[in-house]
Amino acid sequence: MADRLYTSSESDEILSALRFETKLEKYILARIAFSVSLLIDGADLPISSNFSGSEMKRPTFVGTDEVFLKAILAYVHKITDIIEDDFYSNKSLIKNHIDNGCKHLSRIFEESGHSSELLLKKITELVEFSGRKEIRGSGLDLYIGKTVLDKKEIILEFNNTRKHANSHLAIMGKPGVGKTQFLLKILADIRIKSNYLTNFIFFDYKGDVVDNQKFLDIAKVQPFRLLQGSQTLPINPFVLPNYDEQTINVSAREKAESFASINSKLGVVQKGALTEAIRAAYAKRSDSTLPFPDFQDVLEITMEMYEEGNKRDDSLIEVLRDLSDFDLFWKHGSENEPIEKLTNRTLLIDVHAMPVLKELVGYLVIERLYKEMAALPDSPVHDGRRTIRTILVIDEAHNYLGQKNIFLERIIREGRSKGIVVFFASQSPNDYQQKFFNFQELLEFAYIFQCEGVSASSMQDILGCSKKTANDLQTEVARLEPFQVIARSGEKTAEFMKFAAEAFYKCF
Repeated sequence: MADRLYTSSESDEILSALRFETKLEKYILARIAFSVSLLIDGADLPISSNFSGSEMKRPTFVGTDEVFLKAILAYVHKITDIIEDDFYSNKSLIKNHIDNGCKHLSRIFEESGHSSELLLKKITELVEFSGRKEIRGSGLDLYIGKTVLDKKEIILEFNNTRKHANSHLAIMGKPGVGKTQFLLKILADIRIKSNYLTNFIFFDYKGDVVDNQKFLDIAKVQPFRLLQGSQTLPINPFVLPNYDEQTINVSAREKAESFASINSKLGVVQKGALTEAIRAAYAKRSDSTLPFPDFQDVLEITMEMYEEGNKRDDSLIEVLRDLSDFDLFWKHGSENEPIEKLTNRTLLIDVHAMPVLKELVGYLVIERLYKEMAALPDSPVHDGRRTIRTILVIDEAHNYLGQKNIFLERIIREGRSKGIVVFFASQSPNDYQQKFFNFQELLEFAYIFQCEGVSASSMQDILGCSKKTANDLQTEVARLEPFQVIARSGEKTAEFMKFAAEAFYKCF
């Protein structure tokens, strides 16, 4: 039985360099390399024939994990019995995975700008996202209340693809009727039931959720209170999947369209100037470790363009100056690196203290989420249950629904296969009747609390009921008690159901 192996000379150099940078022992780095190789390449493993590196003793590398390591190798390589030479020797699978994994560690270290902190962060995200976070397809069946008349329990089969076309959800009702408590209960249940593997990004428009410490603790959510103290979103809206000329040009144009859709004062000239400034800002950072600009870059370049053209400051300069001066987003020179992936984070973004730019902050984060989503593989489906990666939660959604947010529309249309879901909380079913986009058609779950002035047509669209039933429900909805809800019925014989919704404060 071999009690040692020798890495390749290249691996020895990589492990020695990383030991100096990370302060981790060589055998720990070798185990990390082994794990990364298993994850990235699996059984498609190149053979290493170089044995002139450092010695790796079996007790040091294997420790007490021999049975576990043999099991994992047998699973990955589809071998029923791991012989000694295959397990630990200069011809072994472990030796090959260590040398192969060291090459991946060297590449990731280069991509991290030779930052040991960013290297370890990327490895953690790689393992969590590609491994643990993808093996989820379990049922998210949530108890949400009881019917008013017969006290029948209502179960929301949130990710059941056999019953539901998607998982998009809307909660509607006037302030004070229980919709936020109902929303928090659903989110907390999803976090717990998914073992905290389904994440959410919550836009808190009123500031009442960010102060609910119990919810923050139970949901394990990181709050960001914008314009309160020195908190800044560790998100850079200019991060792209790649930085070729076409991708940058398209993104610059989309940013300009986004700004114009939020601020009606931005016309064709300002959109053109912003597009040009963003392109120039990418060019400015093209040779740096982090090849994307920040709003300070864009502001400075736009101001230079205005000075050269003898133009006065206008609404574009005002918006860019606010985005830069308020320190809302990550910028170059910050102590920490920006978040690389949004889909594996649970964040609460509190915008209630912002006098301006609330919708633009939301727009920019939603755009970033969509571009990340588009690059994801389809989420796994197991036994009819789709893996839900991330939920985009938009409170006071009537402030967003009227805008032509192309990225929100794309997430709603395309998010199903990617495991990206949208939750809305708004004041009325009327909010979803937009001429430019049919939100009602793509809302699989809709819960109507007490509302006033609801049109029969929006009621009919939301519930899928008859016109007569929709007319009758106009009065019914206006008279609902707090926490009473009208929703689509799960029974084919009924057009709707009325139930008493569960509240977060009662359940936790």
